[in-house]
Amino acid sequence: MISDNTVLLTGGSGSVGRSLVPQLLDRNPQSLRILDNSEPGLASLKSDVSDNRCRFFAGNIRDSDRLSRAMDGVDLVIHMAAMKHVDICEYNPFEAVKTNAVGLQNVVDAAIDANVDRFVFTSSDKAVHPANTMGTTKLLGEKLVTAGNTYSGESDIDLASVRFGNVIKSSQSVIPLFTEQIREGGPVTLTDERMTRFFLTYDDVFDLVTGAAKKTAGGEVFVYKMPAIRIPDLADAMIETLAPRYGYTPEDIDIEVIGPRPGETFHEEIMTERESRRAYENGSMYAILPEATETRTPDPPEGFEEVDDVVLSSKDENMLSKSEIISLLETDDSIEKTNE
Repeated sequence: MISDNTVLLTGGSGSVGRSLVPQLLDRNPQSLRILDNSEPGLASLKSDVSDNRCRFFAGNIRDSDRLSRAMDGVDLVIHMAAMKHVDICEYNPFEAVKTNAVGLQNVVDAAIDANVDRFVFTSSDKAVHPANTMGTTKLLGEKLVTAGNTYSGESDIDLASVRFGNVIKSSQSVIPLFTEQIREGGPVTLTDERMTRFFLTYDDVFDLVTGAAKKTAGGEVFVYKMPAIRIPDLADAMIETLAPRYGYTPEDIDIEVIGPRPGETFHEEIMTERESRRAYENGSMYAILPEATETRTPDPPEGFEEVDDVVLSSKDENMLSKSEIISLLETDDSIEKTNE
């Protein structure tokens, strides 16, 4: 799906988007077009990536004319551009709708008109039983992407969504925040001691996105099998590991509970119980099939089998131990490896 093809990555200058760029280039695309509305973000990415296969497109997904030009001749679309911060979306719901719903619809329409082959939309586990504006717009986005397979007319495009949790080191992760708080001598701030979250690495995101692009028959929501972490355990593990490196003892760093932010949930879910009845799995991910309609009865993707059992919520998943958390962070280079 990538080799010798033209790929369009929207939102490519964001922390997760730019992590995909070198991995996509390793797959030898003919051209990688990176579209973003952040001029400083594009300039920074351009200075970091020296590859003549890259094209840096300034533009906003709210602008359908810009998308039409950017989409011309594209084979694969990876759509990551979105408003992703829960509290910002909660305070600016109309703007979140303009980007995450109307903007997404513009991208879908442009992809259909340009006869794109495959389309992958990056959603969020906050789309499951959404409790905030961001999650609600992501759920609507999944519905729009699935519906695109039936209103695409004679186009052969296959559109799918991927749903994942917190990405280690991303701008939405608590890990950079905790690191900075420990560097400054604390306190480390928790919103609630009951918080649990699913986590995955940049490599996991790449595997999920490319796996969905390869496997989709159109309309599925793909979910990566992610480990769960108690946020207080994450804070303890990071304090124990990082405090000595910044000249403190772990006992020097206090933990302060500050209360949940607007729209924040205690736990995260990867799918609803209703969705689990039409879920299939392979070794690394789940595929949630679209509900059958009068015009289409979906089949599972190749290599996926019926799910025997699935843990729906991070609160019910086996939690990583403190040593496992440290190992995960070291593997992803989120913290330097210890010499022990």
